[in-house]
Formats: sequence, C-alpha cells, structure tokens
Amino acid sequence: MNAGRAVSAGRAVSDTRVRPLADDDAAAVLAIYAEGIATGTATFETSVPSWESWDAAHLAAHRVVAMDDDGAVVGWAAASPVSGRCVYAGVIELSVYVGAAGRGRGLGGALVDALVDSAEAAGVWTVEAGVFADNVPSLALLERHGFRRVGVRERLAQRDGLWRDIVLLERRSSVV
Repeated sequence: MNAGRAVSAGRAVSDTRVRPLADDDAAAVLAIYAEGIATGTATFETSVPSWESWDAAHLAAHRVVAMDDDGAVVGWAAASPVSGRCVYAGVIELSVYVGAAGRGRGLGGALVDALVDSAEAAGVWTVEAGVFADNVPSLALLERHGFRRVGVRERLAQRDGLWRDIVLLERRSSVV
C-alpha cells in the first residue's frame, strides 16, 4: 500500500500512512462512517450498521485505513462487489470516508490510490462509485484520481424526505 508522503493539490502531506484495515479498526471505521452519515451528503444510510453487517458488505481484500501522525485511524476506503455474477468479478464499488480530524490533508486521495492499487493487483478492471450530485468535494477527489463521470441517476432515492441524484463515476484500469 501507499506509505510515506502523499500529495494533495500539489503539496506534500505530512507523513500520511495508509495500511490494510485490521479487525481492531472496527470502532474507528464505524465512527468515521457515522460522521459521514451525519453530513447528509455521503450516503442514503441514516444509521450506522453493526460491524458484522459492515464487514459482510465489503470485500476483505480491498479495505484500507489512513492514520494521522499519532497513529489514529482518521479515514478509510473499502470496496463492495457490484454483482454476484462471475462476469462482474473485475468490477467493484468504492466507498471513501475521511473523518473531520483528517480532512484537508490529502488522506482521501491516498486512500483512493491505495484501494485502486489493491484492486489492480487483484485483476479488477473497473472501480465504480456513486456520489450525491451535491457532494462536490467527493466528486472532485475521484475525478483527480482518474475517475470519469458516466451518468446521473436522477431522483434515485430519498434521504430525509428529499429526492437525491447520484453521479455515477468509474475508473477503468490501464494495466488490467
């Protein structure tokens, strides 16, 4: 995985560390997810799942965390399968969350890069993401890291009584 220094908007990010997610990261991952849920712009979910549910929904081979200078987990990225059909074995969906304590330091980019590296090493040819249309920081992050917009699913579902549009993005591997 990526270790050492990451670059965000042309500047080095101090001592960014990204490593595979470990079981003892569960509480931190769920706490960061809770922060994302609270924003109202990150997910349709309105409550934090149990660790067992979260764990079952994400591929074990594609989970990473970012740590701050003190070693605390401040962000995570994980992938989910897009389908159980074997023809889609090389297509996964990315989720990236950075807690308030880690934002603005390039950690989201380091997480995306690490997950893409993991995916490509495993033969994944497409990483997809669905982002609320008004989540401008997440859209910009993914586009900076090679994702392209492929469409918009208008009024896909409601969150807090409001219909939300989802921008579909994908990153096709140039090596797989």
